[in-house]
Amino acid sequence: MESGLLPDWMIERDVKIVPFAPNLSRPGVISYGVTSYGYDVRLDRKFKVFTNVWGAVVDPKNFDPRSFVEVEGDFCLIPPNSFVLAETIEYIEVPRDVLVVCVGKSTLARCGLIVNVTPLEPEWRGRVTLEISNTTPLPAKLYANEGVAQMLFFRAAAPCRTSYADKKGKYQDQPGLTLPIVAGEQ
Repeated sequence: MESGLLPDWMIERDVKIVPFAPNLSRPGVISYGVTSYGYDVRLDRKFKVFTNVWGAVVDPKNFDPRSFVEVEGDFCLIPPNSFVLAETIEYIEVPRDVLVVCVGKSTLARCGLIVNVTPLEPEWRGRVTLEISNTTPLPAKLYANEGVAQMLFFRAAAPCRTSYADKKGKYQDQPGLTLPIVAGEQ
């Protein structure tokens, strides 16, 4: 197989995405589904909104779960200069010879909302936990069941020696919105 960025038909054929949405016009909705060279994922209805009411220190080795307020609904408000963790509706299984890079959608970026996710490594599987930052001095609104980020699928020249599944990656099959984990904590 050739290496490079996967087009729409290869994404549909080679990558397990459930539910898989075709590229359709959906007036009044932030777009989602397969695109020419990617797949726009949607937000689920559960959110973890960052708060500092307890005066905690943000420590990736000892993250205080009280730093988040859980919200479930059709939308979520992100406080100014804060962030939210959210999860995709889509379940994704990455093939052994593919790496996935996630980028934010321009509609959200133009509102000062930045989506951050590390690459999905070969043979990673699950629903993706996204970090969405509000860089503005105003509250920002996110909509569940609508597009939030685009996944780009890159096929390597050859399969990797050790995949995410082989090394038993700590976020494999994560059970819902997952907070930071440092190896050895599980």
